[in-house]
Amino acid sequence: MAAKPMSKTKIVAHLAEKVGTAKKTVASFFDELHKLAVKEAKGSAGKFVIPGIGRVVKAHRKARMGRNPQTGEQIKIKAKTVVRLRPAKVLKDAVLK
Repeated sequence: MAAKPMSKTKIVAHLAEKVGTAKKTVASFFDELHKLAVKEAKGSAGKFVIPGIGRVVKAHRKARMGRNPQTGEQIKIKAKTVVRLRPAKVLKDAVLK
């Protein structure tokens, strides 16, 4: 059985202990980071960088032809905007070593 990722509560508790601050302060930091990331990604830049972790990028997907898996018939998939999370090189190198 695969291990479960840490929950937000566990991450907040861990960081609060490591930094020596209140859990409430760390939780408020995460909330503000989320708000800032959304604001920046929605803005004209269309991206938000978290140093050492990666970046949130707003990307456009072109319209394309796809296939209905049940019937096999071809269908047209509309163009749309998606959010991508691109890991930083430092993170990739550390995780894949």
